[in-house]
Amino acid sequence: MMNMVPASESLANATELSDAYIRIGDLAKQFGVTLRTLRFYEDKGLLTPKREGNQRLYSQRDVTRLRLITLGTKVGFSLREIKQVMDMYDPNGSNTRQLRFLLEKSERQMGKLEKQRAEIDEAIDELRNSMDGWRELLTQRQAA
Repeated sequence: MMNMVPASESLANATELSDAYIRIGDLAKQFGVTLRTLRFYEDKGLLTPKREGNQRLYSQRDVTRLRLITLGTKVGFSLREIKQVMDMYDPNGSNTRQLRFLLEKSERQMGKLEKQRAEIDEAIDELRNSMDGWRELLTQRQAA
């Protein structure tokens, strides 16, 4: 289980006081990433941990954002594209602009991935055919 630490007065405003924070090591472990990766995402403005002394503490918002980052990178989005989507988020709005942008990017990415899959399938077929030929040639030469 993750170690959660309560938000202190120095870290949170009145609306965040009830939130719990996750230490960097626990968050890294939960997502299977390195501490360096989390710091890199912070440097890029993707995550905004609170600081208590030299300790980074991540909010539920950061956890959600990291979930989006890992999904986005897994399906091939650049960090710049992921940040664009995140920057469009409006907690008080309908987020239709964000959703439209995300859908358009996703449709383009789906096309790219499907093309890559077709190319990989073709390469696999070619390699299998070559291997079958090499096996047959090897069998013939060993029998001679």
